[in-house]
Amino acid sequence: MLIAVHRFIRYCPHALDDARAMCAAMIKAERAKQDGSLRPMIENFIDYIHTKEFRLEDGTLARNRPHLNTLWLDDLFMSVPALAQMGKLTGDVKYYDDAVKQVLQFSQRMFNAEKGLYMLGWVQGMDVHPQFHWARANGWAVMTLVELLEVLPESHPGYADVLAQLQAHIAGLASYQHGTGFWHQLIDRNDTYLETSATAIYAYSIARAINRGYIDKQAYSGMAFDPAFYYFRPVNPYATHGYGPVLLAGAEVISLLKNSFPKMNDSAVMFYPEEIETDQPIFGVE
Repeated sequence: MLIAVHRFIRYCPHALDDARAMCAAMIKAERAKQDGSLRPMIENFIDYIHTKEFRLEDGTLARNRPHLNTLWLDDLFMSVPALAQMGKLTGDVKYYDDAVKQVLQFSQRMFNAEKGLYMLGWVQGMDVHPQFHWARANGWAVMTLVELLEVLPESHPGYADVLAQLQAHIAGLASYQHGTGFWHQLIDRNDTYLETSATAIYAYSIARAINRGYIDKQAYSGMAFDPAFYYFRPVNPYATHGYGPVLLAGAEVISLLKNSFPKMNDSAVMFYPEEIETDQPIFGVE
């Protein structure tokens, strides 16, 4: 056993995949135990993340595979939680600074603010950056933001930006939730399958964000803000609030037809202010 541990301590990672969230978990365990037994392994991994992993010129953690100067969204989760936890363990602000920098610089390149979703990959040398919003990768991102905020001091100059990024991402994710409560494999493409692992990650992250006060509890678990409220409303053929609007709509459309001059033109119904000549009749309209 001691030989195995010794080899593990001396093991040199070659990518973030080799250190990943395991390092963050070790630091959490070390913070709980405070006996120093995990410290050599922690130092080995955090040194790789903080000083040896390849970076772009602005310090953003990157890969040179499968293309040069490539960002993978997964790498947020493989680096930021460990950096943030190391900041908590040591009190050294440089780890917090690096964690915040990664979140903000990844988001600058890979977050679609209009959709509130992250793309999976980004290549520096490309002029066009195709956007595929993979569900599980977005899960790593939202969980990273929650993990960072849990230990990042509120006095840190980047705290407000990280919090705003989390809120924007959760708002985006919530808008694409399927009626079953799940999310699609490609979040914004409804013809892809409903994906379990990402849904579980979102459920965890959103619930934790609510519990920690990062997002408004009422907005995400309150009055009619859950899509299930709408998807599973009971259907009643005798509901008068259904008949009334139908009668109102019918009466108003009849009035519209009587006071306008609808004609078929260029494959669509056009409403004209006066009679025009056309050889395309409107069926059912006299």
